[in-house]
Amino acid sequence: MARRRYLAAYDIRDVKRLRRVHRMMKAYGWSMQYSVFICDLDHMELIEFRLAIANEIDHAQDSIALVDLGDPRDRGRDCFSFFGVAPTLPTTGPVIL
Repeated sequence: MARRRYLAAYDIRDVKRLRRVHRMMKAYGWSMQYSVFICDLDHMELIEFRLAIANEIDHAQDSIALVDLGDPRDRGRDCFSFFGVAPTLPTTGPVIL
């Protein structure tokens, strides 16, 4: 199955939920900034990710943004522009735990 690169960013209003979401996000992706992750997922992993997020957040207060950046092999760094210190982006996605 083809993998796609996603940028996931979140705004969680409760400290306990924030910690749970952050821990879960680390299982699916690479932390670019504290609440911004890069996740390389195939279709089934994306479904699992979306279900896991949906079960952790308060849908009336929290917000998750998921942006499809395309095939991680084709786009590499092309879809990112950095000001200041640019992090080294992952070349492959993590293994889903």
